Amino acid sequence: MAKLFICCLAALCAAALARPDQYDAAAQTRSFSSDIKEDGSYQYQYDTTNGIAAQENGVGGYYASGSSAYYAPDGQLITLTYTADENGFHPAGEHLPTPPPVPVAILKALEYIRTHPNQEERQGGAQLKHGRHH
Repeated sequence: MAKLFICCLAALCAAALARPDQYDAAAQTRSFSSDIKEDGSYQYQYDTTNGIAAQENGVGGYYASGSSAYYAPDGQLITLTYTADENGFHPAGEHLPTPPPVPVAILKALEYIRTHPNQEERQGGAQLKHGRHH
C-alpha cells in the first residue's frame, strides 16, 4: 500500500511539473515583424505577453546574429546573444556554462612546445623533404 501511495504521489508531482504555467499557456504575441529580401537577407523580431522576446537578422545560409530573452521558472531573466557563420554557432549568455580555466602546468607545457620546435623543424625538415629518415 505504501509503495502504491509513493508511486501515485510521484506521478502527481510529475504531472504538476509537466503542466505549463497558466500565465505561459495564456501568453499572446504582442508584436511580430519579419522582412525577407530577394538577396537572401532577412530580419525578424517578436515579443510575447509572458516576457519572451527574440530578434535575428542575417543572410540565409551565410550569416546570422540575434538575441532572445525569457524568464526562467525562478524569475531570473535569461538573455542569449549569438552569431552564426562559416565558423559555427557562437552563443553568449550569463546562464551558459563555461569551461574551467586551463591548468598552469598545461599552459607552461604548451609554451615550452611553442618555443622548442622538434628536431626536424630545427634542421629545416631536410631529411623529411628528401625522403630520408633517421
